[in-house]
Amino acid sequence: MGADKGKKLKAADKNDEENAEQIDGDLVLSIEKLQETQDELEKLNVDRRGNSSAKPSFASIYKSLSKTTQINEKASDEVLEVEKKYNEIRKPVYDKRNEIIKSIPEFWLTAFLSHPALSELVTEEDHKIFKYLSSIEVEDSKDVKSGYSITFNFNPNPYFEDTKLTKTFTFLDEGTTKVTATSIKWKEGMGVPNGVDGEKKGNKRAHGEESFFSWFSETQQSDDEIHDEVAEIIKEDLWPNPLTYFNNEADEEDFEVDEDDEEGKGEGSDDDDDEEDDEENGEEDD
Repeated sequence: MGADKGKKLKAADKNDEENAEQIDGDLVLSIEKLQETQDELEKLNVDRRGNSSAKPSFASIYKSLSKTTQINEKASDEVLEVEKKYNEIRKPVYDKRNEIIKSIPEFWLTAFLSHPALSELVTEEDHKIFKYLSSIEVEDSKDVKSGYSITFNFNPNPYFEDTKLTKTFTFLDEGTTKVTATSIKWKEGMGVPNGVDGEKKGNKRAHGEESFFSWFSETQQSDDEIHDEVAEIIKEDLWPNPLTYFNNEADEEDFEVDEDDEEGKGEGSDDDDDEEDDEENGEEDD
């Protein structure tokens, strides 16, 4: 009986090890697929830049148009057409990338926390919510120049009813920017008034205590062009290649270890210098 029980335990341990190896293998495979998809996007971006510079013929524009304003308008229209074309080409690749990302646990949380600017905006409470974030989408308006939207897609979660949070920036003809965003439907006891945003100090909340999700409530409109730094970072930096920041976590840990090693070496050198000074002082006394 004892021998049979021992065999069963060994078999169970072996199954656990095989399952762990399978999970690790699947994760590595997902990251490799994600890198392949990201490489495909990078190639499209390179092609777009090359196409944009070749298209239009600026020499012919300068010859046919006499006014600088007309030239600029024509050039801008050509560039927008190229951008619209490549947005359509990139869309299915971005969709494919999102599907791969869904198979990687806490991908977006890791990418945000590894980003030097965005990490400062995510509180400890936000970490729990970000674990339910399944995908992010950044979409230009159809004509590209009218604005863009940023959408966060969530799995069902205990924090709010919404599965999609969107913030949209629309550039109007009169030079103003219209900002609209999803009004988050927090579940009972989970909303901003219950601590997700931290407490305000006076009229302004301390930067480190402000929840990332308060960004969706910032929809002020101004006569000047609205400068939304968070939106610009997501659109221009994180969204094009989030894998860069997802992989940063390991790089930062290595960097910290290297720094510790250097400090240790420095302390050792100081001790050696002190010993040499003591020896020299002893010789002078003699």
